[in-house]
Amino acid sequence: LATTYNNRGKSYDSLGEYEKAIVDFNEAITLNPQYGKAYTNRGMVYAGTGQFELSIQDHDKAIEIIPNYYISYKFRALTKIMIEDYYGAISDYTKAIELDPNDIDNYIQRGGLKDTLGDLDGACSDWRKAANLGNKNAKKWVAKKCN
Repeated sequence: LATTYNNRGKSYDSLGEYEKAIVDFNEAITLNPQYGKAYTNRGMVYAGTGQFELSIQDHDKAIEIIPNYYISYKFRALTKIMIEDYYGAISDYTKAIELDPNDIDNYIQRGGLKDTLGDLDGACSDWRKAANLGNKNAKKWVAKKCN
């Protein structure tokens, strides 16, 4: 039953019905307090509605329950970007990459953060990896910004 509430919460989220989504994620967590993905999903809704601290708390809990679920690190990183914790976001993207080295978006996002913080060599390294994995925008950034 917890899975049903989680899935319906994801549907509500995709429809922009965030309050209903949170209610369903809450119910999924009440039914199964060890349901890490429900915490991740609720955390994404919290971030999208500007409740950043709650978002980070949910992602922290999800990571505690499922330490190898890279999605929680990825979305906690996005939340950290929203609160301008760029070094924390880089750390989370690094862990997400360690867990799933084929998610191109993590390299692009981390590269952008490194560029913002003045680490062009690090940014270029990430963009090259994304380009090697097939991302056309990353190829353009490498050609434009990297030697």
